[in-house]
Amino acid sequence: MGNALRFLYSHCCKPTAAGDSDSLGPHGVSSANVGVAALARDLFDFDNNSQVPEGLSKHVVSSKKAQANWYRKLVDAWKEAKPPPKTPEEAARLVIQTLKRHQKADVEGLLAFYGLPPPHSLVQLTVQPPSTLPDGVQFEMHTLPVDAKAVADGDTVTVYVSTEDPRESAFVPGNVHAAAVKRSEARARRNFEEADAFHKQIIDSGYRVITIQSEEILAKKYRIRLRGIDAPESAMPYGKEAKAELIKIVQGKSLRVLVYGDDRYGRCVGDIYCNGIFVQEMMLKKGLAWHYKAYDKRQELETWEEQARAKRVGLWASKNPEKPWDWRKERREGA
Repeated sequence: MGNALRFLYSHCCKPTAAGDSDSLGPHGVSSANVGVAALARDLFDFDNNSQVPEGLSKHVVSSKKAQANWYRKLVDAWKEAKPPPKTPEEAARLVIQTLKRHQKADVEGLLAFYGLPPPHSLVQLTVQPPSTLPDGVQFEMHTLPVDAKAVADGDTVTVYVSTEDPRESAFVPGNVHAAAVKRSEARARRNFEEADAFHKQIIDSGYRVITIQSEEILAKKYRIRLRGIDAPESAMPYGKEAKAELIKIVQGKSLRVLVYGDDRYGRCVGDIYCNGIFVQEMMLKKGLAWHYKAYDKRQELETWEEQARAKRVGLWASKNPEKPWDWRKERREGA
């Protein structure tokens, strides 16, 4: 049984407490978790007994044999996903991508069976991660899973890269290596005050020891400014929504970042890809960022902003939303 399925089964599909029956959705799981949790539970069950759920045939047109074929493919896709889907939108995308060659009625019926978003309600993404580095890229990084607290707003995120990465390993300062060893020794002696002091030295040098699945990893810290977009500041209308959307996209996931340079604040300016999604495309199409034309002339970014404007989604629901660069300028001049 795959760890991804087991984790979701144990954490999302616990029996509902007595008296909560009014809030139940399909399969008897609470409505808050209905889509992802119900699908995870059924994939868990199929992986163990090869049985598709009862009632599915009422929503689809193909035979039980065909349904078993879908679930076999979905089990494999779910196990391969790193990390597995956590939101209804992510689960719907996995189903659509895995079953893209099957009948439209079956795919839509399967999504409806789990209360997952239908294809037409999802943002249609067009960009695939590049197989070779585009012109202008200075270097590429692959991050450790991102914590929600690392997202500052809708266009800035702090990431960490393991010092085991070939590019990073050659540049770790000797004092950081020494502090990491001494911290580990202090923790072994249960002298946590001394261990914390060594960790502070590591953090002050731009590194951190991060624990992932009981393994401690020494990692380099980077602040990333998403290239080509400018999201509303936190205090602006839609600022909180932009930040929440970026958290939803990157939380718990490892990112591929193509770095093009630094900005005046010392942040790396880069394109971010997450589970095959170009993050800037998602933010623009959801109407939660502007194309930052002063610094990026890519036509596709302008097109994605125009599409969101035409649909009046996100901040474009307002008739004349204030631009974040104008908002910042006003506050600088006022100060």
